[in-house]
Amino acid sequence: MSFSVHNRKTGSRFDVEGDETILDAGLKHSIVFPYSCRGGTCGTCKARLVSGEVGYAHPPQALSPEELAGGSVLLCQAVPSGDVEIEATELAASAEIQIKIMPCRVAAMEQLAHDVMVLHLKLPASQAFRYLAGQYIDILMRDGRRRSFSMASRPQAGQDLELHVRHVPEGAFSSRVFDSMKVKDLMRFQGPFGTFFLREDSDRPAILMAGGTGLAPIKALLDQAFADDNHRQFHLFWGVRARRDLYLHELLETWAAEHENFRYTPVLSEPAADDDWRGESGFVHEVVLKHVDDLSAHEVYACGPPVMIDAAKAQFPAHGLAPDRLFYDSFEFAVDD
Repeated sequence: MSFSVHNRKTGSRFDVEGDETILDAGLKHSIVFPYSCRGGTCGTCKARLVSGEVGYAHPPQALSPEELAGGSVLLCQAVPSGDVEIEATELAASAEIQIKIMPCRVAAMEQLAHDVMVLHLKLPASQAFRYLAGQYIDILMRDGRRRSFSMASRPQAGQDLELHVRHVPEGAFSSRVFDSMKVKDLMRFQGPFGTFFLREDSDRPAILMAGGTGLAPIKALLDQAFADDNHRQFHLFWGVRARRDLYLHELLETWAAEHENFRYTPVLSEPAADDDWRGESGFVHEVVLKHVDDLSAHEVYACGPPVMIDAAKAQFPAHGLAPDRLFYDSFEFAVDD
């Protein structure tokens, strides 16, 4: 059984089959709504239900009871129970970017911090994989579970994919990466996913805010901007716990020296006694506001733990940032990641 979805905001229409969510059905028809986690926790795909009814397999965490009562829906979780009309933002889709399942081989492994491993994945030469800098893939585990990782490398034909894997204690995938994974191991992944990418129709100064391995997609975004000779102003604030967690500090300092339109501010939340740290410390979102109190002329691209994203959503609008100029990717860890 299929139902029709009509987006009042854009006029687009598409069908939803069986238990498909509105987001999945839209992607299948090259209709792209803003989204990130696909798990109902980040709220990126929030939209308004104009008419019709939808159901959820699980209560949507990112919607309050008041929002649900007011007609808000999460497109990544909402399954129509009949024809529905929604009001939602759509992004320009590229016909070349298709979600697919592909094999890959571990080409190299680099442990750049005590809990961060960089994986380089080689793709089949016979299959093209196109994506936008900032998007992510799902690693498909043998037991059916998935683990999402943003690509830290910009799209280049014939180049490996770069992933930054943080070791989570007792994590099913990350422990395998640190304990038993070897070069030449085979894996499968699905992607690309997500709408965290640089909006090229804007020349506003961009504040980039990363927490931990949330640096990965922002690294890809910056690398692409430099390759495209993009002259926008970029200021990266990277928040980690201690000096040893700045696993790409030297690279970012080099980029800042090489590119006049790029500034880099590392932030330590808990500097170690022997760090001899004289830079910024505290919460990274507070350091952003210390440097840029008026955000009305800026766009913000934020990627990191949910608490960092929630702080940005709560505090940045009071400093002039329009809600539609905050783009974010919330790094959620599975319980057994």
